[in-house]
Amino acid sequence: MDREEYVEAVLVAVESIPPGRVATYGDIAAYVGQGGPRQVGAIMREYGGGVPWWRVIRASGIPADEVVDDQLQLLRGDGVRVTNGKINLNQVRWHPDE
Repeated sequence: MDREEYVEAVLVAVESIPPGRVATYGDIAAYVGQGGPRQVGAIMREYGGGVPWWRVIRASGIPADEVVDDQLQLLRGDGVRVTNGKINLNQVRWHPDE
């Protein structure tokens, strides 16, 4: 798929994450079937403002440094439990086939 199609596929995937769930950058790349976490992160930085970007998190469960406060606040608003600034992916990870 070309870049425009890839960007659209990533944004559609992120829009699919329901409130109360999160996905990692790698999860999104796997779901789309192309690229990796860094490519998804780059797309989110450039185009992600119109989708629920806060539902995409690092594989460590810790938000990116530059958005940590906003992301944690928005996740809490979605009903995601945050413990010591970290998300327990085992509890709230989005599985598209659910």
